[in-house]
Amino acid sequence: MHIPDNYLSPQTCTFFFAATIPIVGLALKKVKLQVAEKKETVPMLGISASLSFLMMMFNVPIPGGTTAHAVGATLLAILIGPYAASLSVTLALVTQAFLFGDGGILALGANVFNMAVVMPFVGYGIYRLFQKWHHEKLGVILGAYLGINAAALMAGIELGLQPLIAHDAAGQPLYAPYPLHIAIPAMLFAHLLIAGWVEAGFTVAVYQFIKKVAPNELYAAPQKLTAVTPTKKLHRALYTFIVGLIILSPIGLLASGTAWGEWDASELLQQLKTAHLSQVLPTGMAHGLNFNALFSDYAIQGLPLPLGYMLSALTAVLIFYLIGKLVINHYATHA
Repeated sequence: MHIPDNYLSPQTCTFFFAATIPIVGLALKKVKLQVAEKKETVPMLGISASLSFLMMMFNVPIPGGTTAHAVGATLLAILIGPYAASLSVTLALVTQAFLFGDGGILALGANVFNMAVVMPFVGYGIYRLFQKWHHEKLGVILGAYLGINAAALMAGIELGLQPLIAHDAAGQPLYAPYPLHIAIPAMLFAHLLIAGWVEAGFTVAVYQFIKKVAPNELYAAPQKLTAVTPTKKLHRALYTFIVGLIILSPIGLLASGTAWGEWDASELLQQLKTAHLSQVLPTGMAHGLNFNALFSDYAIQGLPLPLGYMLSALTAVLIFYLIGKLVINHYATHA
């Protein structure tokens, strides 16, 4: 679901940056108020960003030779609220794009909109609806499943619109070459069939653990829960879980194939040739941005790929931890 650079036209990228920046700005204001009421929100932002980042490293195979992954945005929204979840997933996506080359720099606005805006707010809205109907667990499952599929639908629409809005005088696409009737089913197939259920399973498992260990930590916990929440115990458990995910992260390498719509230039060109659609890349893609991330594809030069994968995961988690520490120190200084 990470749209690479050169798949979206400059106009599309500009539109989604313009649409996303005010939402992220609003989330910052909302979370600032949330932190003022509950200081524990700050470390949870770093923990949440780590969870989302690591979940996205675990690719799962999809019939047809592609892959997909969970995101965790609905889980985070249930845990720390939709605005805080939006910031956490945004932080994870920015780190992925700039440090690991996962998702485009110019396409970052669209990726944030899909995975850090649409997904947590749709998923959380469904969860809250079912919570009010006294079917909270069902709301967790459906929220996670439908949230990630709403994000996938948006990505399919964005990619599928490109041949309509960005083409040359001869009608040839300049960017993503597949129209809506191909892009939308392809994106939804992977997520309705596999990734959505992985997302739902992971979400409900972590939710049930938190519900048992620290129910007051849930963002929309009923007011009748007045017992003191074992916050430190929950943090230790989540950090232990994160360490486990880091160690297991190379499992994500076992799924072969590139996610639909995330091919590099050579892979896409081969697909176009095989389908007898074109012998050359779309012009805009061939002459677009070529950003070289420091640890592209989570690989570290000179190290075996599994070890590089683990160290990349550890690096990201440390970044999120340090950001959390800086924010905590800022609030302590200005308290």
